[in-house]
Amino acid sequence: MNYPGRTTLTMVSCIIFFILCLTSCGSGSNRVIIYVSVDQNYAEPILDLFEKNTQLDVLPVYDIEASKTTGLVNRLIAEKKNPQADVFWSGEFVQTIALKEAGALIPYQSPNGHDIPDQFKDPENYWTGFSGRARVFIVNTDLLSPSEYPSSLDDFHNTRLPANQKAIALPLFGTTYTHAAALHSLWGSDRMLSFFNQLKSSNVQLLNGNSSVRDWVASGKVSYGLTDTDDACGSIQRGDPVTMVIPDQTTQGTLVIPNTVGLVAGGPNPDNGRLLIDYLLSPQTLEELIKLGWCHVPLRSSKNRPDCLDSVSIRPFSLSLDSIYSGFKACRGPLKEIFLK
Repeated sequence: MNYPGRTTLTMVSCIIFFILCLTSCGSGSNRVIIYVSVDQNYAEPILDLFEKNTQLDVLPVYDIEASKTTGLVNRLIAEKKNPQADVFWSGEFVQTIALKEAGALIPYQSPNGHDIPDQFKDPENYWTGFSGRARVFIVNTDLLSPSEYPSSLDDFHNTRLPANQKAIALPLFGTTYTHAAALHSLWGSDRMLSFFNQLKSSNVQLLNGNSSVRDWVASGKVSYGLTDTDDACGSIQRGDPVTMVIPDQTTQGTLVIPNTVGLVAGGPNPDNGRLLIDYLLSPQTLEELIKLGWCHVPLRSSKNRPDCLDSVSIRPFSLSLDSIYSGFKACRGPLKEIFLK
């Protein structure tokens, strides 16, 4: 997704970053503590580069539990009276907004976030989105010809292909649930619930996660499914007989899921925390995350693009992340009624 025409302040940002580094490195603490819900193989190289550039000691805490982001969020809320972390870096946005609501974050407007679209930033500067992923179709190229590829979510209800040849993760958790919440905000409750009621009644394959959708498509158990760009790109790069289709690009767009970063309220090293946030939002980090394979939708102008995408010009839903968060809270009960009864 490119956003041309914005005046860049990269040089000014670099100068500010250098001044902050000098100030921080010369004052008391020489460390920064970050809670990270992004997979360690993606986050660690970025944090290592930050250490080398600043001579600060980065102390990351990774959540390796199945709960991922939720586990760290609960920990941050539990630590509110005695905060242990300075920065929270998440691979999604819903739980970051929950932290803001819980009073566990404080505002910080990084100079390096100036060219990120307002759609992906908190209007009160409690968090900033960057380096996104997107919801996409993964298609088995041995089973379908290009003329048969899906192009819209509505194709789940198209009877030209049997429903049991299509797959989606159960929309009660993960990014599939976030996608459902976005559709609740985009379409309204009635249309969203009708869409998922139809999925269940037509016997679309309901799997236990995005990686299962990827694997079923790659192995030929189904012809296509809905997943995230990181799963689809990984399958393409492995040489599986698959391709990726971005849905609804001439109509409503697709869900883009940014990473988010926020400054922890009352953290022990706030100046160093701000410095780390600046680094995470820098153009250098964006390019590194693209190379690592974690970022597929840069959210801002980039000189690189992911190898698995023909274009980074992806049309997102025209929704604020706060409105998706409202849908997130509203649709859990109704979706449980559909899928757990």
